[in-house]
Amino acid sequence: MEQEFYQSLAQRVRTIAEKADPFTRRRLLDLAKRYDAKGGSRPVHSVERPIPLPRTTPPAPIFSGPGEA
Repeated sequence: MEQEFYQSLAQRVRTIAEKADPFTRRRLLDLAKRYDAKGGSRPVHSVERPIPLPRTTPPAPIFSGPGEA
């Protein structure tokens, strides 16, 4: 019974981690691993995939022409 409880918590945390930012995701996946250890089970083929970073373009210059000094 306790094993099922911790397995359920670990799965919920992994589901939340899928939508989290990279820092929070790492922390949540660590928490899920701790729940797996308490439940006495191994995670089912969990592979942590890196989250792709959004592409950013360099900021446009504020002044496009010669400015007044």
